[in-house]
Formats: sequence, C-alpha cells, structure tokens
Amino acid sequence: MNHHCLNCSYETNGNYCSNCGQKTSTHRYSLQHFFAHDFVHGIFHLDSGFLYTIKELFTRPGHSVREFIQGKRAKHFNYFTAVILLLTITYFVSKWAKVELTEVFTSSVGLSRVVKDYVKLTTLIAVPIYALFSYLIFKKTKQNYTENIVINMFLLVGMLVFRLTLHIVIALTSNIEAINIINLALGIITYIYISIFCYQYFSAFEYSKGVLIRKVLLFSLLILSIKQGINLLINEIGIQYFH
Repeated sequence: MNHHCLNCSYETNGNYCSNCGQKTSTHRYSLQHFFAHDFVHGIFHLDSGFLYTIKELFTRPGHSVREFIQGKRAKHFNYFTAVILLLTITYFVSKWAKVELTEVFTSSVGLSRVVKDYVKLTTLIAVPIYALFSYLIFKKTKQNYTENIVINMFLLVGMLVFRLTLHIVIALTSNIEAINIINLALGIITYIYISIFCYQYFSAFEYSKGVLIRKVLLFSLLILSIKQGINLLINEIGIQYFH
C-alpha cells in the first residue's frame, strides 16, 4: 500500500523511503520507545551503535576503521559523539575519585586546573595534529587529511577507553602506588594499542612489513609525545595565568 513519507512527503510503499531513507513505520514517542529504542538501541545495541563500535575498536581496530573510511558506515556509532560520550562518562566517574589527579601524576610541574577543567578541549585539540603526522608519515596511502582526522578520531575513542579505565581505578582505590603502577601499565598498553590499530589500518596498502612496522612505531611514539607536550604546554599556561 502506497503512502507518503512523514519526513519528506515522498510517495513510497516500502519499509524505507526511497527518497530520504527514513523508516516508514514512524510512530508517536512514548517512554517505552524512548528508553527501549532510542537510548538502548541507539547507543548500546550490539549490532550497531556505541557498543558495536567499541567492540570493533578492540577486536579489529584498524581493519574496521579502514572499512568505515571505504564506505561501511551504517553500523558504526558517530566517532565525534563517541568521543564526547566517553569524555562525559569519564567526567562523572572522576567525581567519585578517592584521590586527586595531582597525586597520581607526580611531576615537578604538577597538573594545573586548566588541564583538568578543559580536558575536552585539550583532548580534541590534539586530533588535527595527530592527523597531520599520520598524513605525512603514511602519505603513500593517498588518504587525504580529512580522512586522517576521522582515523585519528576513532583512535582517540580507543585511547579514551584506557583513560576511563584509569579513572575507574581511581574511583575504587586510594592506593597511590597501585594507581601509579596501573597508570604505567595503561600507558604501555595504549602504545601497543596505537601500534596495532595503525598496523592493521595501513597493512592493506603497499608497504613492506619492515617499513610499515617502523612507521607505525614512530607514529605511536609521536602521538604519546604530542599528547604529553600539549598537556605540559597548557599546564604551563594554567600555572602562569590562572593560578
């Protein structure tokens, strides 16, 4: 039976509008629909959405993101929304912290309030820089700069899961020694994760294994160095102008 799409008024007879792609089975909102479909299905559905993207990023990170860049995008959660969601979850988890981050990141400079208060901004600032280096290091792949931004946004999602893990640990214990050991372990795991992610992604291009490994290890080291450098720079600005 033909009817008109409620979104664009195009006449259609299928389950989806052939003009705009919206489902033809739209209905009024209810609490049941809001929680069961929009929230649970949209974010945590195992076949698509947030959990699907997280699963892919920790089982086949580089391969899944390369497929996304090449067009397989329907099942993935929006990478920008995933970053914001993880940062928000981390923020709320940090409210339960049993110790201050200044006690965990023991350095001569310390951790300024600016770095803590503007963590979303400082996290996102790094992505275009990561993208520039991945574009230059893996230029032979002919991935444009914008594609490299998307690649690094997905990489950031994986890295933020490790950051969230640290905050969960800090919320569960006040043992500084144990937290520092876990923080060090997570740093090493993050480096390995970045390397696996990049190796998988760029393994489909014309690099010999030796060249690819060297480029991957260099890029992984650069990411951690850039991340630390940005934090130190903003930390210094915070100390000079906000303390």
